[in-house]
Amino acid sequence: MKKKVLSTLLVVGAVGLLLTGCGKGKEEKNKEVAKGESQEIEVWLTPQWKGIQDPSEEGADYDSFFKEAAKRYNEKNPDVKVNVQVIPGEQRSDKLSVAIQTKTLPDVFFDSSFALSEYAHMGVLAPLDDIVDEESQKDIAPAIWDNVTINDNVYFYPFGHNPGTLAYNADMFKEAGLDKYVGGEHDIITWSLDDFSTILKTLKEKNSDVAPMGLFAKNNQGDTWNMSYMRMFGNPFFDKEGNIVVNEETGEKALTFINDIREKGYTTKGAESLTSNDVNAMFQNKQTAINFTNSVLFSGIQKDMSDGKVEKFDMRLANIPGEKKPVSFTYVTSSVVFNTGDEGKMAAAKDFVKFYSTDPELVKASKNTLPVRESVSKEVSSELPYLEAYNKNSDNVINFSNNTPGYAELRNAFFPELQAVFTGAKTPKEALDNFTEQGNRIIETNKSKSVILK
Repeated sequence: MKKKVLSTLLVVGAVGLLLTGCGKGKEEKNKEVAKGESQEIEVWLTPQWKGIQDPSEEGADYDSFFKEAAKRYNEKNPDVKVNVQVIPGEQRSDKLSVAIQTKTLPDVFFDSSFALSEYAHMGVLAPLDDIVDEESQKDIAPAIWDNVTINDNVYFYPFGHNPGTLAYNADMFKEAGLDKYVGGEHDIITWSLDDFSTILKTLKEKNSDVAPMGLFAKNNQGDTWNMSYMRMFGNPFFDKEGNIVVNEETGEKALTFINDIREKGYTTKGAESLTSNDVNAMFQNKQTAINFTNSVLFSGIQKDMSDGKVEKFDMRLANIPGEKKPVSFTYVTSSVVFNTGDEGKMAAAKDFVKFYSTDPELVKASKNTLPVRESVSKEVSSELPYLEAYNKNSDNVINFSNNTPGYAELRNAFFPELQAVFTGAKTPKEALDNFTEQGNRIIETNKSKSVILK
């Protein structure tokens, strides 16, 4: 599998990319199959955003968008019934595992593409090339298509994306005399590693009651940031063949850096027993100064501030510092269609996915994350004050999962090694050596099982 490096995430000004096997001929064929047949399809999603276009809508919930999409779709396709179910993110793997065993898979699943990539390798996802039309190819950046493509087939129809960065309490920075390290209100500032060390040290000295940085390692949730920290000194995490190389000197240096700031008291205490939700709550309660975030979490905290649920403070964005360049990443929110073996249902499911992923009004809902479509970006730019900064930051974005077979298992293998370091049971080198050995064994096993790589 070729390496998927998301090096240029140009949401505005995208250049068209024609994908092998895509075209209007296949698109029309799929539509013909879907028409004239009574079908009932199941749509599952993990919580993404509330409401259709905006969380302030009356009765807004996580299923609002898809219920509205189903309603509009039924106006043109009355023979297709769409059922919508919200699945908690932590239950995704278990529910899909049971569904595979009992042959009760949903027809459509909406989630971050990285979380569903293992199902493509298992051979239970249907390629979506036949519903990708030329207009969408041109409207969505090539790098996004690259991120949702495995072995030259599109398995995830992109809808929006959700960049991950750091957030910081600018009020705390200013109170500590760190004004020069505060970026513009709608900017993503880049600190050097020396800057970062100075910031953490000064924050601790000026306010011993506050943890300068939130750190967590209780489970695999939010581990994308922890894996990104391993890249701070230039380690690629995966090599060109898709093997883990995080135990090389640059990776060891990064984990040593993280562990050193933990030992100095610059991070939340007991990181090995804290979840990402724990430290996110601490940040909102002004118990930490720097925290992980993504565009959805960030806007959610802003809304909670405006609604009076969180005490207001000046919250701004920063990249994860790097020795050579900063580190950032993005989650591509997308749809998959499961290969259930029922051709009628699969055709209806693809048609529904194409409908809400291309409808001029419905695709505007991608502003709840960030739009992947150039046309939507231009139309809603006035509503998204951070869009320009995220676009400018695109060169720093990595494809953190590498679309690696067995990535879910890698996540489960990684956090115990962090726990071992944070409790003093292992050195950074020992932990990364063990993870690399175990991780490459996982990748090799899953490569041999991967239906689409054979």
